[in-house]
Amino acid sequence: MKISLSPQPLAKLKADLAVAVIDPDGELLDIDDSVLGKALAGAAKAFKRGKYQRELLLHFGDGVPVKALLVFSSSLEKVYELRESVKIFAARSLGHAADFGFSRLAFLLNGRLGVDYVGAVTEGYVLGDYRFDKYLKDKTKRSVSVSLVCPSSSRRKAEGELMRSRIVSEEVNRARDLVNEPGDKIYPKTLAAVAKKIASSGKLGLTIVSGAAALARQGYSGLVAVGKGSIYPPCLIVLRYRPAKKSKRHLALVGKGITFDTGGISIKPSEGMWSMKGDMAGGAAVIAAMAAIAKLEPKTAVTGIVAAAENFPGPDAQRPGDIIVAKNGKSIMVDNTDAEGRLVLTDALARAGEEKATHIVDAATLTGAIVRTLGTSVAGIMGNDPALIRSVIDSGASQGEAYWELPLIEEYREMLKNPYADLNNIGGKLAGAITAGLFLQEFVPEGAKWAHLDIAGPFILEKKWKYFPEGATGFGVKTFVALAESM
Repeated sequence: MKISLSPQPLAKLKADLAVAVIDPDGELLDIDDSVLGKALAGAAKAFKRGKYQRELLLHFGDGVPVKALLVFSSSLEKVYELRESVKIFAARSLGHAADFGFSRLAFLLNGRLGVDYVGAVTEGYVLGDYRFDKYLKDKTKRSVSVSLVCPSSSRRKAEGELMRSRIVSEEVNRARDLVNEPGDKIYPKTLAAVAKKIASSGKLGLTIVSGAAALARQGYSGLVAVGKGSIYPPCLIVLRYRPAKKSKRHLALVGKGITFDTGGISIKPSEGMWSMKGDMAGGAAVIAAMAAIAKLEPKTAVTGIVAAAENFPGPDAQRPGDIIVAKNGKSIMVDNTDAEGRLVLTDALARAGEEKATHIVDAATLTGAIVRTLGTSVAGIMGNDPALIRSVIDSGASQGEAYWELPLIEEYREMLKNPYADLNNIGGKLAGAITAGLFLQEFVPEGAKWAHLDIAGPFILEKKWKYFPEGATGFGVKTFVALAESM
């Protein structure tokens, strides 16, 4: 999709479909064409009277600079704040364009505050245009160009917003591709190959520790144990971004990269198991975020760490009752092999300490408990530092990704006790998301500020939501990038 800026007055606009958003509290657009101005004023009155419950599409004949005008009203989208609503409207306009065969769109942002929404509109179009149709015989054919109509006086700011939003949104789509791919196409080695390709830009350093022998030599026992049942060897992927000027803070982004999770010996029910190709969504978010960070060059040092393995019930697979010793010396009894994500994350957290990170944020599709608690629109967050937790929540909120803080209730650590090891890898039937967080906290490097994101709810969709069709969302990428920029 081609997205460009246009300083043209509406009277000289060359577009099939103009898109306008009416917002009583903002000044997003300025109509300098009499016909369009009259139509928009009439639409505004109709929306105010409650005459329309959805957007209004008006068609025109000759003598008007556009074939049609699509009018949205923020008053009809009360669930989200205006920035998020604008993204939804942009994505929805693509459906109208497809219905009527329109290929040239113009989104009107020529009002006093319009330039502030250039990034939101860009994101709505790039994410809304995404389709994973690689394996369909009849693919979606849609060729659309979009002009963002802004005053020439605000062009520099608009260019910056457009560039940043496009970079981040395209990396969100990269993460969606990785999650949407079948499990026989994405396994630890291919995930590492994606990281290698990204690092080849020259702006990221790369280390890959691959195979059980190499991992065992370095003490990464979690990856070794989880990966034993698969024909594909596990690996630890480390991507490093360093700014030109040395930064005091060093942010580590840690991702669970279970490329397919059958549950291992503690095998999952067959219903819905296909979606476990996305159990590497946290790792995909880290890899995609690092690609965006390399292009945007924030002032903070950032290291991306992905613990990648496949959890299968092969003849060499770990068994319930096995005991492993993590890199920090704590022993873990594997009560349930389907609680494997936290085992590989012990290695990734250890590596974050070895990389001397001051702040660590991990993202993982870790528990079904978080989905039952928060549903599919919100991720859980917990950690050891209130300021970091607040920064993550604020970074997500600015990008349309929502988090809800859960407490790490110390007395619940009793649920992780085991007579044969320092820790059990599951905590029982109650408070599963919290006990998983308490488990991870045992492996956070000393002195590091840490937040854990359980993204098991919003990482994939069964039905359309906001500007996403069914499938992967790339959740976490936007938060990670915004957090790195804010630090």
